[in-house]
Amino acid sequence: MEGPLQDPYASVAVHAPRPAARVGRAARIALLVAAIVASVGFGALVVAPRLRAPAPESGVAVRPSPALVIAIRDLARIETTEVHVEKVVDLTDRQSRLFGLVQATDALLLVAVGHVTIGVDLARLGDDDIAMDPETGVARITLPAPEVFSTRLDEEGTYVYTRSTSLLARRNEQLESRARKEATAAIEKAALEGDVMARARAQAERQLTALATQLGAKRVDIRWRDVGVGGD
Repeated sequence: MEGPLQDPYASVAVHAPRPAARVGRAARIALLVAAIVASVGFGALVVAPRLRAPAPESGVAVRPSPALVIAIRDLARIETTEVHVEKVVDLTDRQSRLFGLVQATDALLLVAVGHVTIGVDLARLGDDDIAMDPETGVARITLPAPEVFSTRLDEEGTYVYTRSTSLLARRNEQLESRARKEATAAIEKAALEGDVMARARAQAERQLTALATQLGAKRVDIRWRDVGVGGD
């Protein structure tokens, strides 16, 4: 006798996931996603300003230092003429290398612009160099010869055009300083050529004549001492 019929699906057990297990897995996934989002957001906050910010600019820092006045001198000068000179200085430092087998060079080309100021130093006047005749109104002045007051380079207009150092040469750090000295001497020499001193004398005579006339002189007689006389 056969037993009672059994449901063929009765032996199949369907186990649904536990609610607690589903909640725990979902919570872990949510925490992981939140951590990733937070990390990405923090990185964006840190990197974005750096991407937007301009690159830092380099600059030269000048540290203040005290200045010490070591001398003060009173001057009595008439500046009569200023000469503008341009000069190109070509210097080459030749160096012997490898026991004289190789000649190395360190060369520099300097474009120099300078100014030379010429005038008359009234501090060289003596007691007998100025006389005034009250009856005739004639003033007699004996002036020292014009001289160079200053020779200076224009720093904005002076620059190194080229600088080349061969492979085996040692760079001469004093070469530019030497070129600037050569330029200063050449500029002063060039300024004294031609009729520059004659123009300086004529300008000094005009200035002193106008001044003496304003002080009451009817006529001004100006003479010049030779160079090397009376302290020149």
